[in-house]
Amino acid sequence: MTASTADTAPAAPPDRTVGGHPRRWLILGVICLAQLTVLLDNTILNVAVPSLTEEMHASTADIQWMINAYSLVQSGLLLTAGSAADRYGRKKMLVTGLALFGVGSLCASLAQGPGQLIAARAGMGIGGALLMTTTLAVVVQVFDEEERTKAIGIWGAVSSLGFATGPLIGGSLLEHFWWGSIFLINLPVALLGLAAVVRLVPESRNPTGDRPDLLGALLSTIGMTGLVFGIISGPEHGWTSIRVLCSAFIGVSVLTGFALWERHIPHPMLDMHFFRDRRFVGAVAGGVLVAFGMGGSLFLLTQHLQFVLGYDALDAGLRTAPLALAVVLVNLSGLGARLLPRLGTPLTVILGMGLLATGLAAVAVFGSDGYGGMLLGLVVMGLGIAVAMPAMATAIMSAIPPEKAGVGAGVNGTLTECGNGLGVAVLGAVLNSRFATLLPAVATGAGSLPAAVAAARTPEERASVTDAFASGVETSQLVGAAAVLAGGLLAALLLGRAERSSRNAVAA
Repeated sequence: MTASTADTAPAAPPDRTVGGHPRRWLILGVICLAQLTVLLDNTILNVAVPSLTEEMHASTADIQWMINAYSLVQSGLLLTAGSAADRYGRKKMLVTGLALFGVGSLCASLAQGPGQLIAARAGMGIGGALLMTTTLAVVVQVFDEEERTKAIGIWGAVSSLGFATGPLIGGSLLEHFWWGSIFLINLPVALLGLAAVVRLVPESRNPTGDRPDLLGALLSTIGMTGLVFGIISGPEHGWTSIRVLCSAFIGVSVLTGFALWERHIPHPMLDMHFFRDRRFVGAVAGGVLVAFGMGGSLFLLTQHLQFVLGYDALDAGLRTAPLALAVVLVNLSGLGARLLPRLGTPLTVILGMGLLATGLAAVAVFGSDGYGGMLLGLVVMGLGIAVAMPAMATAIMSAIPPEKAGVGAGVNGTLTECGNGLGVAVLGAVLNSRFATLLPAVATGAGSLPAAVAAARTPEERASVTDAFASGVETSQLVGAAAVLAGGLLAALLLGRAERSSRNAVAA
């Protein structure tokens, strides 16, 4: 199917000849460019905090909302965005997402105060939610089963690259330009993406034309926003604070209502019967824990590199690059795509998550004294992510009917957002607990490493404070490694049972 025929017959499914759509690799390039830009903005603003504080006279609360407005809106809308893409057309939602993202970026670059920047970031989050769901859904539509795993691997590599290189690109821009340049750089990408999507990407949608599930969309948005807000607020305000407990309670309660509603309507946004599929549940469990390990480890690594080893923000970002580079090289080589049919999904997941756990443990054990020991662990972590993530994304998308590809992509994106947030929250809590336990008496009660160092009076006390922080990082990395390994075993067990059940059903 060509782009022109897709526009005249938007409800028709894309061409399923051998190899999928004839321009599938060019389409994948366009999609990856849009995906990269969206994911960069999850982390790129962090390096601009000093500039924003000085030039906008922003408070700590303002800075927190500037950073979190984007991810909060994006994560809250992922399921709704995926459902809208399935119903109204994935190409339409992709174009809408790029347009909203571009307009939001322009408004952010021109913002004159914290309120304007927070609103612009929220608008970018709406565009980001549409882009994250439609990009993966389009990959599923234009590639056949033989090449889909490799395509999802490349898509996943770009996602990892976006998270890891945000601080690096942001730091490089701020070396030469004002803070608004980190948003203004999105405009040419959005314009190029719009032109390419309109010309190249075929339209596809759910041919059954299910009625819109408006209440389900509202419940999922409120529930996910409340849950993610609680996770984001925990490290800052304390896990037992009223703010965190109330938002988490609202999120869990509304999501429970969402699940009950979806079970009792004829055209659900997210069919709860998917959770009876062990392949889907196994991939969901594994996906959360891969994101848990990656998000938590990057959070800890940047602190370790800056606070313990003494690197500045840009140098710390450069030294986390080997992780992203390993992910990109392995996926571009097609290694994960070749391993999956040979080993099967359960063994591929075990291999990938075992490597990720090993890398986390290596960073914890060998990275405490210098960067040399950390480098090996980063590379092994990258190998594990590159092998595990495409396998689980493929398992999730394979367990969901093609006409629901947008919802499947929404589930995958939601897992990533929640896993990243939980990784930061849980491993950060382990770090803080261990750090507080090991602090010397003179720094007891200090809430951060800089505060504890300031309270120390002698070089020996300052060394003890640094050692306590390094020990906290090591312990939390090992906890993360254990969680990832346990998740890999659980995911592989469920996926293996699902495969055996499928074989037995075919044999019968």
